[in-house]
Amino acid sequence: MIFLTLFLEFFKIGLFSVGGGLATIPFLQDLAGKYDWFDINMLGRMIAIAESTPGPVGINMATYAGFQAGHVYGMLGGIAGGFAATMGIVVPAIITITLISKAYRKFKENPLVENAFYGIRPVVTGMIASSGLLLLQQGLLNGAVPEYTAFAQWIGELWALVDIKAVILFAAVLVCIRKFKLHPIIFIAASGVIGALLSM
Repeated sequence: MIFLTLFLEFFKIGLFSVGGGLATIPFLQDLAGKYDWFDINMLGRMIAIAESTPGPVGINMATYAGFQAGHVYGMLGGIAGGFAATMGIVVPAIITITLISKAYRKFKENPLVENAFYGIRPVVTGMIASSGLLLLQQGLLNGAVPEYTAFAQWIGELWALVDIKAVILFAAVLVCIRKFKLHPIIFIAASGVIGALLSM
């Protein structure tokens, strides 16, 4: 049953995506290849939507993916799918925090726990870096990065894939963020409007 599958798949993501919402992206990439709920291109759009709306990015993406998967059963199926995926990604955190809160100080000072987190840190950094590269590839390029051939040919193929409008928008927002101390919502809203106008 799709709703149970959604719950279990997102339960695994919620259990192992240590490091916040961006750490869920490699797991979502894996889901994109495993199921037909969404593809890798849709994942990029999902991330943009999830980052532009209130709430944690991982939960927003789970809700969206669950709705997409359950929508084959109609609107109610989409709502049920969104609920199942959201509960799947949230429940592990609830269970973990409940267990830890019972013995927080003892748990925090346990040398095994400290060493475990020391080992987890570089892995989480790598997962988030991988997510960042995926976002750069999907946001600034028109397709997959070409495989290395001759250097000049590789540069030519790569340049042909560059989305010039996206690169200009990215650079403009980056400069504005550094120059003007405005709230991030202003940049998100302005970029959304500009992106919509450029795609027309």
